Amino acid sequence: MQAIHAIFQERIPFNKVLGLEVVSLHHDRPEFRFEMRPDLVGNYARGILHGGVISAVLDTTGGMVAFLCLQQKLKDRPMAERIERFARIGTIDLRVDYLRPGIGKSFHCRGFPLRTGNKVAVARMELVNDTGDLISVGTAAYTVS
Repeated sequence: MQAIHAIFQERIPFNKVLGLEVVSLHHDRPEFRFEMRPDLVGNYARGILHGGVISAVLDTTGGMVAFLCLQQKLKDRPMAERIERFARIGTIDLRVDYLRPGIGKSFHCRGFPLRTGNKVAVARMELVNDTGDLISVGTAAYTVS
C-alpha cells in the first residue's frame, strides 16, 4: 500500500494540482481529501468549488476503487504485475450529480465498489465538505483489463 500511496500522491501530476491527499486506501472504501484554494474556485462571486474539480476528484476516487478492487482479485500475482495494471485503468463512463454548491474549507471524497469484473469495474463516489454536507455523488465504470 505504501507504493500505491506514493504513486498516487507523488507521481501523478494532476493529483498534485488538485491537492489530493490520501486518507485511506482500504479496498472497500478509499478516501481522499483536499483543501479549498482560490485556484479551485469556479464561481468567484460566491467562492464555490469548480464543477470540473468536483468531477475530476470523483473520477480519481472511482479509479482508485477500481484499482484497489482489482488488487484484491490479483493478490496472488507479483506486485510488479499488479502495479502495472494501474496504468491500464481508464474511465468508460462517469455520471456526476451536483447536489449542493461546493462551499467549504476542505472536502473528502469516498469511493465504494459496486462490482468488479474481469474487464469492467463500477464504483460509487461521494464528495462531502468539512461540515458533512453531501456536495456531489458519482457513479462510474472503468476498464480494468
